[in-house]
Amino acid sequence: MPAIVTAVSRSKGHTFGKPNVPAILLVAGLGVEGDAHMGARVKHRFHAMRNPLAPNLRQVHLMHEELFDELRQAGFHLWPGAIGENVTTRGVDLLALPKAARLRLGAEAVIEITGLRKPCKQIDAFQPGLLKAVLGRNPEGRPIPKGGVMAIVINGGYVKAGDAILVELPAGERRPLLPV
Repeated sequence: MPAIVTAVSRSKGHTFGKPNVPAILLVAGLGVEGDAHMGARVKHRFHAMRNPLAPNLRQVHLMHEELFDELRQAGFHLWPGAIGENVTTRGVDLLALPKAARLRLGAEAVIEITGLRKPCKQIDAFQPGLLKAVLGRNPEGRPIPKGGVMAIVINGGYVKAGDAILVELPAGERRPLLPV
């Protein structure tokens, strides 16, 4: 199955979910035009309170639609954009990518994966039990966030549902993703 974008979403406010839109514009070094998390400095409320001058490593949030499939089978009602992602994908194992992997989305846009999205307790207010469902466990029993990945924009461009995704792995040693 080819790797594709299945939906794109954005929200001007710090809302939990983001409505789907026909296309988003990724802006190099800033993020998704018209999204509350756009900017060179951190915009996530929790992280901004701790260090407002930190670089924004969370410019674009990607979620794999395969997770929605898994969660629907467990009884949750989810759809693209429901838990705050900007880009919903299918056919690429986002959680297995190494840090600094680059994804070409459509004809021009290029993003670089910075880390895992660690879901917070707000997700249980959306649907009770969802936080536990999006936290997997590694063989040692430690929690593994399954809530997608975060990225920065390297090269801007428009992205829409149906766009192809091309994965470019970094040269050298592959570093695992950690929460950002």
